[in-house]
Amino acid sequence: MNKNFYKVLMAAMLLMGGNCVANAQLQGLINRGKQALKNEVKKEAKKEAKDQALNAIAQLGKESSFTSNGHTYTMKGTLNIKTYNPAGTGIVTFTNVPSNFEEFEEVYTKFLGTTPYGTAAMMPMAMAIYGRDRAEGEKCIRLINYPSNVNSVLSQLKEKFGTSQYAPENDSYHQPYLPAAVLEGATPQNAYTPKYPYTVNMRASVNKHQDMQLYDGRVMYIYMMGKGWDTEQRSVEIIQVDEGDLFKVFNCPSLYTQCKKIKGTWGGLK
Repeated sequence: MNKNFYKVLMAAMLLMGGNCVANAQLQGLINRGKQALKNEVKKEAKKEAKDQALNAIAQLGKESSFTSNGHTYTMKGTLNIKTYNPAGTGIVTFTNVPSNFEEFEEVYTKFLGTTPYGTAAMMPMAMAIYGRDRAEGEKCIRLINYPSNVNSVLSQLKEKFGTSQYAPENDSYHQPYLPAAVLEGATPQNAYTPKYPYTVNMRASVNKHQDMQLYDGRVMYIYMMGKGWDTEQRSVEIIQVDEGDLFKVFNCPSLYTQCKKIKGTWGGLK
């Protein structure tokens, strides 16, 4: 409430207890108090409308793009590490999976790694590279993941992408198409063939940000959307140790959890 209104109200109360001031003066103070209250209500209404408008604009985000090795990457979103926005979103598109570690590193350090949703979107890229070349893929995974998460990712991908006498190539446990399961348009029914350019859609998790004292950083939770599972939202945890640092993937088990069995033959990603 407006401080002036409280002053007017206090004065009116004092006058009500006195006998030396005319009723007209009292009524005048009360009227001014009412007007002050109306003005305050209008001011609050305008502020609320402005906040709603700004929030609507913020939801659109600002699209930016980056080109490396002839491949184009774009991102747009409102998910940020400072404040929790339950309506926050993130969209990352790319024309190709990075051709090698050098391109992957450049995209990460100069572009996508500067935002939490950009970093999250690089996990399926790293997984796809690992599927093509174990050594190159491992370097990519180590680059964007927090140290405590690296071994878990590598051990799981080794099982999902590798074949053995226990899991031959035609075994449903062997799933080299996992990276495509979180790309827009990819479903088991269409052999996990995503729309092009490839798009990763993300939104805020129901879990709010947490300051992790043990790891000396702040973690935020992001849902990566994909049709490869009954629960289409895949939870990815992103950490930033110090403000201004590149983001890292802190935890992401749902990205390599076995997805629905493919119907047909996966064509791979560009």
